Amino acid sequence: MGLPIYIQIHNDIKRNIEAEKWKIGDRIPSERELSTEFGVSRMTLRQAIQTLVDEGILERRVGSGTFVANQKVQEKMSGVTGFTDLMLAQGKQPSSKTISYHTMEPSLSEMEKLKITQDQAVLRMERIRYGDNVPICFEVATVPENIVADLEKSEVTSSLYRTLEQKKNLNLGKAQQTVSAMLASERIAEYLDIKRGDAILRLRQITYLQDGRPFEYVRTQYVGDRFEFYLEKG
Repeated sequence: MGLPIYIQIHNDIKRNIEAEKWKIGDRIPSERELSTEFGVSRMTLRQAIQTLVDEGILERRVGSGTFVANQKVQEKMSGVTGFTDLMLAQGKQPSSKTISYHTMEPSLSEMEKLKITQDQAVLRMERIRYGDNVPICFEVATVPENIVADLEKSEVTSSLYRTLEQKKNLNLGKAQQTVSAMLASERIAEYLDIKRGDAILRLRQITYLQDGRPFEYVRTQYVGDRFEFYLEKG
């Protein structure tokens, strides 16, 4: 079980940033230059870059290129609510379309977020989530494979949180979330039935079990005019 090429490139670029080959605010080489350096197609290179953009490590600037992202100001959010329960609470019928569903080696980012080692396989799935058949968000979720190994694919893709609680007696704990604004890429625009460059909200979340183990790392992109976050402060 080897890493996909685009994840290998993701890891190499991330290591270069951590080693300060490219510092915060630096423009990284163009897609053409990097695809030549790594010996891959522009499409594969673009996929690697997009994973780093989705994680908030890189950012694209229209007409200028791709840059190492600055650290954003963070606002603490509380509470863990799955998409299914969230839609039902709003009176909408939730549904999902699975784009990909694979067991593989974790990327560097996934190892860091989930506190696992490279020899621990993960399940990585991509889904479009709907409310009343309207696309609300595109989600990439990574879960340690040993947590879902004995579950059916339909149980994982429909409502993972409910399945873990009802079938495995695993109770959810806290979640760490960061939210930022970005522009939709061509791929995301197609999935969410919007235009390339439309405003979207990006949420990155690490979800923990009640015993403190991180069990899920999610990167979600929400349609800006179909979703809003609500915070309540005491």
